[in-house]
Amino acid sequence: MSVKVEDFLTASQEQAIIEAIRKAELLTSGEIRVHLESHCDEPISRAQELFHLLKMDNTKEENGILFYVAVDDKKFALIGDKGIHNQVGDDFWNAVRDVVLSRFRESEFQKGLIEGIELVGKKLAVYFPWQHDDKNELPNEISVS
Repeated sequence: MSVKVEDFLTASQEQAIIEAIRKAELLTSGEIRVHLESHCDEPISRAQELFHLLKMDNTKEENGILFYVAVDDKKFALIGDKGIHNQVGDDFWNAVRDVVLSRFRESEFQKGLIEGIELVGKKLAVYFPWQHDDKNELPNEISVS
């Protein structure tokens, strides 16, 4: 059964995810985005391409994180910029990915994304704490293609 991108999350679920991003970013200069689309062949390559297209590689401290979901293909990728990756390493990304995917397997897509956002937000806050002059460099809305 195919799920359309616009049916993947309800409006209230989208708002809850955006609120989770907003709350996480109150603690950090890091930037968190969620992107949804229908299909992709290779989720990590596509997420890297979108990371650039969404200008996530232009943050001052190189601390952007992208949650990417190909809805119809049931594929997921999580990538972070150099600044955060150099601090946390592969084990962190694998742990967050596992949390998100475990919820996805239960069809708890909102819960999986929110738990993942909360985890990366806490880690970003450790290495890139919010400063009084921080600006929200990227929109918090869920992007779709």
